[in-house]
Amino acid sequence: MALLVDKLHPLVLNVGLAVHNADWNWKNVNSPFTRLYYITEGTAQIQLSGGIQILKPNYLYFIPAFTIHSYICNSYFCHYYLHIYEEHQSDTNLLDEWEFPVEIPAGDLDLALFQRLCAINPHMSLPKSDPSTYDNNSTLMENLLKNKQRALCDKVESRGIVYQLLAHFLKRAQVKVETKDDRIEKAILYIRKHIYEAIDLTTLSENSCLSKDHFIRLFKKETGVTPSKYINQKKIEKAQLILVTDEMSVKNVAFALSFDDYSYFNRLFKKTTGLTPQEYRNSYH
Repeated sequence: MALLVDKLHPLVLNVGLAVHNADWNWKNVNSPFTRLYYITEGTAQIQLSGGIQILKPNYLYFIPAFTIHSYICNSYFCHYYLHIYEEHQSDTNLLDEWEFPVEIPAGDLDLALFQRLCAINPHMSLPKSDPSTYDNNSTLMENLLKNKQRALCDKVESRGIVYQLLAHFLKRAQVKVETKDDRIEKAILYIRKHIYEAIDLTTLSENSCLSKDHFIRLFKKETGVTPSKYINQKKIEKAQLILVTDEMSVKNVAFALSFDDYSYFNRLFKKTTGLTPQEYRNSYH
């Protein structure tokens, strides 16, 4: 499945250089944005679901959005950080469709790229390293507004730098749902593009030139889940993003994603995330 570059619109939320002395220790961090790190000096650790990742100088690190992780720092540690975000208004969230490596060697130009990104975005550095001070609804919205108010030349240059950094990871990334059948790939692209609409299986199967039963069997064979489950997963992921970056009411979030039954949306959200939509939103305040 090809990554459509013209559909990838990463926004810079925060970028800067951080220096720590055993004071970068935060537990169960879970954010709606992606983190990139370039380590310059010292070492630290990140606890991920798959184990401990040691952070080393001259390496780049990638932490996807909505990834629960913890930081462990017991000594001097210096790193550049970059937080990027894909707007929920976009009909796709392409970074979420790929499995990125956590660690890759830094390229010869990467330090200069981070330094330049900091130079043209001095107002986007974090005043404090505590995630609770910046990873919340009001601060996220404030940072998004700052991004939109920047000069066009800075936006263009910043996006170009982010593309270059992401390109290093994309060389080693794998598509999460690798489909061999073009008809199922077409259906997945349709779901992404129409995520805010009611998506019925009849339309998907007709677009794929298959009977409904054949389409369901083939979709599950290719993706591992039924079309209905895949659609619901993607809608709940989009709802998570809206809840922490927009002031839209929970009911309106449900309706925006074409859930006619508000109670069903609440049950599905809790089944998927372990929290009700309101509890999920409150966790970011």
